Amino acid sequence: MKALKYLYHRVYTTWCVTWFVVPFLATYPVQALLVRNKKWYRHVHYFNRVWSTIFLRMFLAPLTVEWRMKYDPNQRYIFTPNHSSYLDIPMMLHSIPGFLNFVGKSSLAKVPLWGKIYDKLYITVDRKSAVSSAKSYLRSIKTLEQGRNLAIFPEGTIPKTAGEKLLAFKDGPFRIAIEKQLPVVPVTMPYNQHFMPDLDGKLKVRWHPLKIIIHEPVATKGLTLADLPMLKEQVFNIIQTEITKHHRAHVNRYSNYPQNSTLSKAGV
Repeated sequence: MKALKYLYHRVYTTWCVTWFVVPFLATYPVQALLVRNKKWYRHVHYFNRVWSTIFLRMFLAPLTVEWRMKYDPNQRYIFTPNHSSYLDIPMMLHSIPGFLNFVGKSSLAKVPLWGKIYDKLYITVDRKSAVSSAKSYLRSIKTLEQGRNLAIFPEGTIPKTAGEKLLAFKDGPFRIAIEKQLPVVPVTMPYNQHFMPDLDGKLKVRWHPLKIIIHEPVATKGLTLADLPMLKEQVFNIIQTEITKHHRAHVNRYSNYPQNSTLSKAGV
């Protein structure tokens, strides 16, 4: 049984990696060409969206996108998702329409091939550097003024307790939201860490249903920076409540009642 389980995991991991890599390599020459001109950045973003959708579908896991808000294409939003896996950005790319901009850690720019595109298309930040943080803040403001929505992970990094307890939120996205008087949209991705956990560079893929919840926007009209702690707490509680609910559901289904899943029967 252990041998079958090991073989299944190796085959499934190879399948997922293949579908992750091949579509990107097939479109990389075009992306590398388009990213040379800022006027074409929107098209490169579209390639990233299509790429994410393809490999997420080919992972052969149920993927649920739950909208609890009415998206207005004429309204600018600041999306604040929880951070639990390297799948977080692809899930956002797949689910959120429009020319979305991300604020991500500077190490993403070092990823072979894709890193160069990410560095051009989105915003990188070294949170240990005050200068880098200031530059990313200014670029975030400019992004919104240019009409792009913004996605910032308020935890700043993937916590060891991903899928159970959020890290304390940083002020950045909420300060920007108040200064620009834009709504904050909490986003919960409760299962990414089960599918692809963060293991300090080690690749581990395990079949698991995926889900993303785009909550009702939290208004900031009339708020001042004195209201920042309240806004931050409100968004934190929305996401943490959803994570706790899904964590309990995961434990009940995949731990206490493995017979509910065909793949769980196989020891997955």
